[in-house]
Amino acid sequence: MTKTKTLGVLGGMGPAATLDFLAKLQAATPVQREQDHLRVLVDINPKVPDRNTSQDDPGPVLAAMAAGLRDGGAQVLAIACNTAHAFADEVRACGLPLVNMLEVAGQAARAAGAARVGVLGTGLALGLYRDTLSHQGLEVITLDDHEQVEFMALLYRIKLGDLGPDSRETTAALAHRLIGKGAQAIIAGCTEVPLVLGAADLAVPFIDATEALARACVAACAETNA
Repeated sequence: MTKTKTLGVLGGMGPAATLDFLAKLQAATPVQREQDHLRVLVDINPKVPDRNTSQDDPGPVLAAMAAGLRDGGAQVLAIACNTAHAFADEVRACGLPLVNMLEVAGQAARAAGAARVGVLGTGLALGLYRDTLSHQGLEVITLDDHEQVEFMALLYRIKLGDLGPDSRETTAALAHRLIGKGAQAIIAGCTEVPLVLGAADLAVPFIDATEALARACVAACAETNA
C-alpha cells in the first residue's frame, strides 16, 4: 500500500480560515475508504502576533509551531495564512519542506489563462504576491490606497465572524474594482476572502489560494515515503 506523508498545518490566523482550509483539504483528497485520507497535525494558534499591526515579531512563534509539528511527526508543512508567508524562512528552519500558498495560487492563475491578476490581500501579502507572481510572468493589480484601507477594515470584520450580506457585497465590489482595472483573474490572497467570495460572484476566474494550497498539499503528501 502506498504510504502518504503526514501534513503539518500552521493555523489559527484566523481560526475560521484554518477550518476552511481543512475542509478543502479533505475535499481535495481522492479516497476509496476512510484510511486513504491524509494524517494531518494542526496547530490552531490565534495567539500568533498580528502580521499586519503588531509590534511583536510573529517569526519566532511560527518557527516554534513548525518545530512542534515536526516533532509531532509532520513531514510536510503548510501555512493557512497568506501574509504569514513573509516568515517562510523561519518556518523552513525546522528542516521540513513548505508548500507555498502564493506560488500555487500563481500557478492556478496561469493555468486559468490570466496574465494580469488582481489580488485581494493585506499590504504585506500584496508585496509577497508581487514578488512571487512576477517570477511567474504575471502582473499583479491591486486596489487604490483608499480601497485597500476599506479592505483591511472589512478583513478584521470577517475575522470576527461577520460573514453576512454586507461583507459579501463589499468584497465583491472590491473584486470588481480590480476587474475594472484590467484584472483577468482574482486571487483570494487572504484566507478570509473565500469565506465571503466565490466564483459565482465574478465574471473572471476566481483563484481561491486556500483551495490551491489544499490541492498542492495532497500532491506533496501523496509522494511515497522512502
